[in-house]
Formats: sequence, structure tokens, C-alpha cells
Amino acid sequence: MEIFKKTLKYFFLLAIFLFCIMPFVFMLLSSLRPGSQMVQNGLTLDFNPKTMSLHNFKALFEYNDGMFFLWFKNSVVLTVLQTGLSLLFCAMVGYGLGVYNFRGRNIIFIIVLAVMMIPTEVLILPLFKLIVKMKFINTKAGVILPFVVSPFAVFYFRQYCLGLPLDLIDSARIDGCNEISIFFKIMCPIMLPAFAAIMILQAMGSWNSFVWPLIALRSNENMTLPIGLNALLTPYGNNYDVLLAGAVFSVIPIIILFLINQRAFITGLTVGSVKG
Repeated sequence: MEIFKKTLKYFFLLAIFLFCIMPFVFMLLSSLRPGSQMVQNGLTLDFNPKTMSLHNFKALFEYNDGMFFLWFKNSVVLTVLQTGLSLLFCAMVGYGLGVYNFRGRNIIFIIVLAVMMIPTEVLILPLFKLIVKMKFINTKAGVILPFVVSPFAVFYFRQYCLGLPLDLIDSARIDGCNEISIFFKIMCPIMLPAFAAIMILQAMGSWNSFVWPLIALRSNENMTLPIGLNALLTPYGNNYDVLLAGAVFSVIPIIILFLINQRAFITGLTVGSVKG
């Protein structure tokens, strides 16, 4: 009976795995086919080596004098900067709300929860007016700063920090450490699973962000990868074959990031879910 349960569990997990990976298989196979064949037959699993080629990837790299590599670099730079700054500020705010007792702490936490309930679309117009007044339009700062602090990340770090051993903080204070040293040298290493979990979520959000960079950026040289790939779809012709080739490259960095931090990501989500 136990063997039957394990077998059933493995078959169930295998079915979920195949269901999740199927879109990527469709995308990869379609990126190797001619565009005319994809328009006629759609996304299929037919594997015909005679019609498969790397022509779509060559066309992607040669599109507009290699503009794809510039879009890719812009996305990498924006993702690294926004994720790094977000981890720093959100961890500090969440740590302060979870560890320190001060007047108004609960009010600030309620405000964070309220901001989580506000749709991003509602904030686009005031944020656009703000970056125009600050002269951040068509700059990396205009894309990064409005969303550098995520309410969800602050909430997650706060919940995680509620379970931190406060005795370590008291011991460090007795030894003469200041609050900044305690946070960076003692508590941050303990919070590594939380950092890994939020890093993947924030990196995915920044990498796949489309609406706000489309509004904040103007020049073709500053465009990110999602905006650049969207430019392949025009009223005069849709290069779906080249678009799918670009989509294949767009998912590679996120897959690599998840594989590197997979263990810490799962640990962070599991531990953080029971804190508080």
C-alpha cells in the first residue's frame, strides 16, 4: 500500500512537471521553425529536423544592427540594480518593524498592508508626473526608484524577522556592536533564506516588467527586453518566429537564477510562512 502511494505521488508530480514545462517546449520548438510554418500550423510538438534551423536566432541577433543585445544588457542592469536596492531597503524596513518596539510600529505595518492592496495601475499616473518633475524620464532611475521598495517584500521580511533570535542582538549590544553592525554582520547571515526568496521574486518582477518601463522610457537605446521584443509586433507584420527566439533567451537568466538559489528559495518560503 505504501509503494502504491509513493508511485501515485510520483506520477502526480510528473504530471505537474510536464504541464508546467510544456509551454517552454512549445516555445523552443517554434523558435526553430520557419515563420510561415508556424503561422500555418500554430504551436505544435511536431519535430521535423529538415525544417528546423537557427535562422530565427540569427535574424534576432541581426535585427536593427544587433539592438537585441542592447535590450538584453539594459534589462540585466535594471534588474540587478532594482533587485539589489530593493533587498537592502526592504530588509532594513522589515527588520525594523519586526525587531524593534517603538511607537507607531503597528500603524506603519497597517500602512504597508494597505499599500499592498492598491493596484499598480492606480499609481501609474501620479508616478509619471513625479518622475517628469524630477527629470527622471527616459532614465534608469525613473524605472527603478518608484518601485524600489516593495510592500510585499517589507511584509515578508517583517514576518521573517519576528522569528529571529533576539538574544543574539542583546549579546551583540553588550559586546559593543552598534545597530548597523548588528544588522549587517549578525542578522543578515541568518536572513539569507529570506534574501534568496525575495531576490528571485523581485528579479522576476523587474525582468518581466513591461508597463512601467514602456511609460518611463522613450529612446530605443534605453528599452528593456520585453519592450524591445514587443516592437517586433507591428501593424505591418508580426515576426512571431523571431519573437519566440527572443523569448527563449529571455527566460534563461531567470531559470539560471532559480536553479542557483533553489534550495534557499524553498527554505525561505517555508520558514517565512510560519514566522509570527
